[in-house]
Amino acid sequence: MKTRTVISIALIFAIVFGVNGYIGWHGQVFLSDQLGTWFHPALYWIGFWIVALSYLLAWVGSRVLSASLSRLLKIIGSYWFAVMQFGILLLPLTDLAIGVLHLASVSSDTYIPILGWINIGTILILMIRGSYNARNPVIRKYEITIPKKALDWKQLRIVVASDIHLGSIVGNRHLRKLVEKVNGLKPDLILLPGDVIDDDIKPFIRYDMGKTMRQLQAPLGIYAVLGNHEYIGGHIPVFVEQMRQIGIHVLMDETVHIKERMYIVGRKDKAAERTAEGRKALVTLLEGIDPGQPIIVMDHQPYHLDKAADAGADVMLSGHTHRGQMAPNHLITRRLFELDWGYLRKGNLHAIVSSGFGTWGPPIRLGSRSEIIELTIHFKSNEREVR
Repeated sequence: MKTRTVISIALIFAIVFGVNGYIGWHGQVFLSDQLGTWFHPALYWIGFWIVALSYLLAWVGSRVLSASLSRLLKIIGSYWFAVMQFGILLLPLTDLAIGVLHLASVSSDTYIPILGWINIGTILILMIRGSYNARNPVIRKYEITIPKKALDWKQLRIVVASDIHLGSIVGNRHLRKLVEKVNGLKPDLILLPGDVIDDDIKPFIRYDMGKTMRQLQAPLGIYAVLGNHEYIGGHIPVFVEQMRQIGIHVLMDETVHIKERMYIVGRKDKAAERTAEGRKALVTLLEGIDPGQPIIVMDHQPYHLDKAADAGADVMLSGHTHRGQMAPNHLITRRLFELDWGYLRKGNLHAIVSSGFGTWGPPIRLGSRSEIIELTIHFKSNEREVR
């Protein structure tokens, strides 16, 4: 296992340094052409690697760097992740164009500035559009029918917000948008299916995000589950206590009975399977409950929809995928998950996967939007099941 881990880490570093070296070389060619004698290669490469490795520097130096410097490095590094992806997509096309122009005997003095500025302009446009998509969440509405009674309830309005990723990048400003939009929907119940924090709990506490989050309101309560990022951070007891203080109940392989009418089942994240305590099977969590009442399951990662359906769950709410966050990553998530975003009927199960409210890495979305889900559930009705 240790050998495999070392090989994996070495491979990741080789890819990171290889990709950044490739991008950096193109930057050197462009800037040396534009700046002429003003360009200093040594200074360029020092600055380049500080920027390219800033996220790693923030992570490694978190214990010795000031909070403000660590946050600045993390922000720079997050945006650089987007530049890396755009570079991987654009620069091979640039090299192909250079090859064609070279064969056509076009002078490099002509095509280097043109291609360079085209790439810079394209990246800026993508960054601006992606930032808009990430910072302006939309409301996705789903309406379903569960053929079960919930005593006197005819319907229930639930607001779902997954993958908020509160931390150094997603902070109080974005969180206030969540509070305003969620409260404006006047939900009966609020559910948070994992990755409430980005990983480290310290920014959540340092910037008093709990004060903002405490403003969320729902008469039937607010429930959350753990995501993989809570496990990455490793501060789960502190996180659970922070949530408890603001009135949010974190369900860790637990089932709660809401007003004796409906069950909410909160699973630990799949990451718990690699820990000593593990996580319980869904069928175990459903033992002893009344299968004639509605059952809603929160499971951060949308795996094994068939098992949820077979266990008797009526609704399964997940996140995790971000729908790839930046295209064309959605082509990867689409292959990894049976449902990587949206709605799917699986037997009697209504599965819904959100692209998430926050972002991981760069606060940029392309081909996806930051979203809040408004889910209306009708009980014992013959109306159209979903629209």
